[in-house]
Amino acid sequence: MNGSSQKAASLVGILGAFLIVAILIYAMKSYVQPQPVNQARIDERKKALAELRAENERALSTYEVLDKTKGFLRLPIDRAMELTVEEYKNPAAARTNLVARADKAGAPAPKPPEAPSKFE
Repeated sequence: MNGSSQKAASLVGILGAFLIVAILIYAMKSYVQPQPVNQARIDERKKALAELRAENERALSTYEVLDKTKGFLRLPIDRAMELTVEEYKNPAAARTNLVARADKAGAPAPKPPEAPSKFE
């Protein structure tokens, strides 16, 4: 092959590669295009958002026992902020208390007792 036919073959190969990539991009774009949102789907999403916001508002403004055995409670956010400000009037004691609570909450579960072996 001479130089000009080799350049033409390279050009055709490069253009072919770009054409294949363009076809793949077009195919993927049409494949992953979401369905248009109809009014029923819009209403469903609005209802789910309203429920989520109501649940979040309830969680931020009510008292609730989360885990009675561990003593976990949910406080209204305003009361929690008041308690935090009050506690941090003495920063050293607050830090010690925080570290103790974190250690207690993150402590590993006790090891279960081992069952006696059949061969003992």
